[in-house]
Amino acid sequence: MTPPQAPADASPTSMTHQQILQAMSGLMAGMFVAILAGTVVSNALPTIIADLGASQSSYTWVVTSELLAMTATVPLWGKLSDLFNKKLLLQLSLALFVVGSLLAGFSQGVGLLIFSRVVQGVGAGGLTALAQVVMASVIPPRQLGKYAGVFGAVFAVGTVAGPLVGGVLVDTSWLGWRWCFFIGVPFALLAIALLQRTLRLPTARREVRIDWLGAFLIVAGVCALLIWVSLAGNEFAWTSWQTGVLVAGGLLLLTAAVLVEARTPEPVIPLGIFRNRTVTLTTIASLLVGVAMFGGTVFLSQYFQVSLGKSPTVAGLMSLPMILGLLVSSTVAGQVISRTGTWKRYLVAGAVVMTAGLALLSTIDAGTPFSLLSLYMAVFGVGVGMLMQNLVLAAQNDVPAADLGAATSVLSFFRSMGGTIGVSVLGAILANRVADEMTKGLRDAGIATSTGEGSGESSVPDMATLPDPIRSVVEHAYGVATADLFLIATPFALLAVVAVVFLKEKPLKTTSGMERLAEESAAATGKGPAAPVG
Repeated sequence: MTPPQAPADASPTSMTHQQILQAMSGLMAGMFVAILAGTVVSNALPTIIADLGASQSSYTWVVTSELLAMTATVPLWGKLSDLFNKKLLLQLSLALFVVGSLLAGFSQGVGLLIFSRVVQGVGAGGLTALAQVVMASVIPPRQLGKYAGVFGAVFAVGTVAGPLVGGVLVDTSWLGWRWCFFIGVPFALLAIALLQRTLRLPTARREVRIDWLGAFLIVAGVCALLIWVSLAGNEFAWTSWQTGVLVAGGLLLLTAAVLVEARTPEPVIPLGIFRNRTVTLTTIASLLVGVAMFGGTVFLSQYFQVSLGKSPTVAGLMSLPMILGLLVSSTVAGQVISRTGTWKRYLVAGAVVMTAGLALLSTIDAGTPFSLLSLYMAVFGVGVGMLMQNLVLAAQNDVPAADLGAATSVLSFFRSMGGTIGVSVLGAILANRVADEMTKGLRDAGIATSTGEGSGESSVPDMATLPDPIRSVVEHAYGVATADLFLIATPFALLAVVAVVFLKEKPLKTTSGMERLAEESAAATGKGPAAPVG
């Protein structure tokens, strides 16, 4: 890697606590925007697709396009952050999000809507990767825990509150579904302004070589595999020729990407970071957390509405115990880690509690009291809050400052990848399990049905229009199927426990990323560190 070049008379400047808090306000607004983009439309999509006269296939692509663009571009943004000014990249990603949101809100056809979601996804990928990179640049790892807990809380609120906000906007006659896209624009513009006023980061002068071939191969390979897991079981069978083409093509592209990355002087993903035991284990754990967390919880809203018969707004409110559990645990664990300097015990405890929460949720059914369900969700939220952000902290603490962006984006990338795989695979399992249970229940009730057993092709029923005997069968089917998803997600969480147990605890560094970069530059070149810029 080409070492940074800097003027000899410069010196690193640490940000004060007040300056960090001011800069974090912009980062938090940006992170909230990124998460909101992916969640606020979930309850609004049926209305959007009907209003635009689009098909079920278009419904899928409105969701998939944003997720694909975000996941595939996270490593690229992370690498760019190691080469260019991080503040400008953050503002660029926010600007892309604004453009995508406005295009989506004014869309008159589904084609423009899907394109706008791709633009949103590229911007959200930058925000997802860069916010954590910037935090590591200005905050020493020893102090990062107490700030990271706040970001974990923002992540939780955006993830769970998004569908609730979207449902309210759609149900409000004088607003409508277009405001699901417009609502993020003020937050993005505010974040751009706050970052301009408060964030000061150094720009390291260095020879820049962008690995365009490696970037293309990574994006193409990842997209092929994500398209496969997103559409298999819905648009085509898991064992179809389409599966063979997408899987073989994706693996060949990623194999070629590995060969290219191993030979280029400035790889998008430096393969050398995986020689670091901490990075490898936290990456594996992030992938497993993504599968367990996203795959296990994304269907809770459907369970609330179909199995428990709640409205979209009430379903959003019912997720509050999980949000509160995550909020409290991420904040408290972060504060304790910053005070004591020890972190492994909290990762292990978080993984164990998350596994216990999933195991408890695997016992739910259509008759589970909400008090018990709330307890199970709170336990799960506490585990995720202790684990998710602190995995990033452990990795950032153990890599050279020049690789902070790449290491952080790799963890975010694999967590998103795990979530995509979990949602797609468990969604297909849910559809087939519901079909089996409904066929069995209707047959036992003596009601004729044309749904093929195990077909997984039945649509989500409108509970308000179903007669009582059939409604009971549907409620039972979705309750059983949702519990099975949590049971399937539990072993993935257990594997995450194993991964974090093998982590080696290292003392948290007391210098920020930009101070470490200056020290590394001075040691490599004999010249002084770079001066901060506005």
